[in-house]
Amino acid sequence: MGVKGENISVTVTRRWSSGHFGDPSLIGVWRMFPTVRVSFTELDPNARYCVLMDIVAVDSKRYRYAYHRSSWLVAGKADPPLPARLHLHPDSPFTGDHLMKQTVSFEKVKLTNNMLDKNGHIILNSMHKYQPRVHLVRKTESTKLPITSLDGLDVTTYVFPETVFIAVTAYQNQLITKLKIDSNPFAKGFRDSSRLTEFDRETMESLLHNHSYARSPLRAFSEAEFEEAIKNRDSKGA
Repeated sequence: MGVKGENISVTVTRRWSSGHFGDPSLIGVWRMFPTVRVSFTELDPNARYCVLMDIVAVDSKRYRYAYHRSSWLVAGKADPPLPARLHLHPDSPFTGDHLMKQTVSFEKVKLTNNMLDKNGHIILNSMHKYQPRVHLVRKTESTKLPITSLDGLDVTTYVFPETVFIAVTAYQNQLITKLKIDSNPFAKGFRDSSRLTEFDRETMESLLHNHSYARSPLRAFSEAEFEEAIKNRDSKGA
């Protein structure tokens, strides 16, 4: 599903729809999940643009997860605000023509709850509610990279309420844990093999069949294999 602004749309996948109540993880340093992806239209094809994202607090409250209600509740006042940081998309600057032909993914954004972080990661307070913002900066000769402040720049900012989340250091909702496993291409071992596509299943079965170490000692032999084993045993005994 795409949510459109003046000249931008954000990809609000079922991942965001399912996780609207939050859960991007802050285990030390972690990539943001779900990922924000945006696309642009109606840009000057010959101009150059930088795309940035920051994450700002939605309110001045701290939250807790009530397991018996499966919902978030206000737990008190927010912790002191943390230094604001901008994430410049690594492919910036784009030409307008190039930017309008692709979807820009912020999959490399990293979050942390380490207030002393010196690696440029976005710092968040756990159990606080946040709103990602996307900034489109029209680059000029005087625009210096990397961009650390939007002051004085030709910038348009976009906010999509669908992407509001509560930052956590451990997932509070089992559905989010399952969602991340289902969405992680490296987590196939956690998923039921019955959910594999026919291509994946055939490929896996082929690998198991051809791999000399793949046979389980508890796997039943076929009749032909059993007879072959008996013949080998008898020939060795002779």
